[in-house]
Amino acid sequence: QVQLVESGGGLVQAGGSLRLSCAASGRTFSSYTMAWFRQPPGKEREFVAAIRWSAGSAYYADYRDSVKDRFTISRDNAKNTVTLQMNGLKPEDTAVYYCAVGLFSRRTSDYDYWGQGTQVTVSS
Repeated sequence: QVQLVESGGGLVQAGGSLRLSCAASGRTFSSYTMAWFRQPPGKEREFVAAIRWSAGSAYYADYRDSVKDRFTISRDNAKNTVTLQMNGLKPEDTAVYYCAVGLFSRRTSDYDYWGQGTQVTVSS
C-alpha cells in the first residue's frame, strides 16, 4: 500500500521559513516525479513545485512563478523522501500543502498518489 506522509507545517510570521518533508512508502519512486501542491483557503489546489530525475544523473525542478527564488524542492531517492524548503514566506503562501507522486506536470490529474496534507499559516 502506497503512503505519503507530510510533516513540518505550522504557523510562522511573514518573512520566516519552514521546511516541509514527505516520506513515501509502499514502493520505490525514483523514476517518478515528486511534487508539492497547495490549497489556499476557499481556492482550488494549485501546483507549487516538482522534481524529477533527469539525464546525466541530475535532477530537474519546476516551480510556480510566485515561489521561484524563495522555495527549493529536493529529494532523496535512497530514503524515498521529498523536501520543500520555504524561505521568505508571505501571507499568501497560507494553505494546506500536499505531497504528490506521478508524472512531471503541473496538473493535479497527472499525480496518482497524494499525502493527507499539512497546514502552513503565515501571519502578517
